[in-house]
Amino acid sequence: MNIAKTYPAEAKRLRVFLLVTVFLLGVGLGAPIITLNKFMLIENTFSVIGGVVELLSEGKLFLFLVITGFSVLLPLMKINVLYRLLRRKENSEERLRTYLHLMHLYGKWSMLDVFVVAVLVVSVKFGAIANVEVRFGLYSFAAAVVLTMYITARIVTLSREHKGDEG
Repeated sequence: MNIAKTYPAEAKRLRVFLLVTVFLLGVGLGAPIITLNKFMLIENTFSVIGGVVELLSEGKLFLFLVITGFSVLLPLMKINVLYRLLRRKENSEERLRTYLHLMHLYGKWSMLDVFVVAVLVVSVKFGAIANVEVRFGLYSFAAAVVLTMYITARIVTLSREHKGDEG
């Protein structure tokens, strides 16, 4: 089955959503996500990319790997798989099942959950000595996550509808 050939208008719409998702993810990774105001004197603003670079430079390799893996690499891999499902090039039935299985696996490791937990940890950790302001990068990142979830759900629905039509 090829979603782009079976449902051309829907596939085109989902590809546009995927482009918007890539843009929102890029903004969400590069733009400020939080600002910490410590003792009303010191202000630090962080982006995801800036944060992971700082983690690496401070030698916090485990946190660097976790945040980079779940908040940067996994979303990019998920977008790549979604693109492969929506492209016009023919996918074999086996390849389609593989891609859908990958989406199911990636969905279990939702980037939003990990990211929200990280923000909460920062908020709780610094709550007594700092004020945490959420910035627009967090909203952009969250919007990319929601769009990715929507595109994934639509692809799964379309593949099930197609199976029902064949049966």
